[in-house]
This record gives sequence, C-alpha cells and structure tokens, in this order.
Amino acid sequence: MDLQMKRVLINVQGKVQGVCFRRFAQSKANELGITGYVVNNENGSVNILAQGAYPAVDNLIDWCDKGSPQAQVDKVYVQEDEENEIYLDFSILPY
Repeated sequence: MDLQMKRVLINVQGKVQGVCFRRFAQSKANELGITGYVVNNENGSVNILAQGAYPAVDNLIDWCDKGSPQAQVDKVYVQEDEENEIYLDFSILPY
C-alpha cells in the first residue's frame, strides 16, 4: 500500500507557550509517526513542521486545534511546504 506523503508548516496562535505545548506536540507526532520539529516564535506563537502520511499529518493538524491541556488555541494556520529536507525524528527546537 502506497501512502501519500504530506508536508506542512503549521502556525498555532493563542496561549501556546509556557504550557508544555511543544512537549505534547512532540509526543503526538511520535505517536502518529510524523517527523519534523516544533519551535516557539518570538511573537508567542508556535510553528510545527510536520511530514508524514496524509492521515497522520491531518490528525496532528486536528490535534493543534486543542493543543496541550493548559493551552488556549485561538487560530491554526496551515500551509503546504515544498522544501525537500528529510527529518528522521520529531525535535523540539529552541527559538
């Protein structure tokens, strides 16, 4: 079975820093078999680069609408990413 791959850049806005959002995002990505990274932005939002099978990436996007237990997500922006770097795992990056 050939699963189609998807790669997106997700920007999550709201109260998403200081609430373990990145750690929960990493855990969810690992659970779904997604590679890429999550990083805090200086403006208080969080970016996630996610690559993996279509249904898994869509599942992570859906998770971002709620986020970690303490998070208050206001908006989730998703755009297709055309880069071709390959990530072997899902990392938490500093700023």
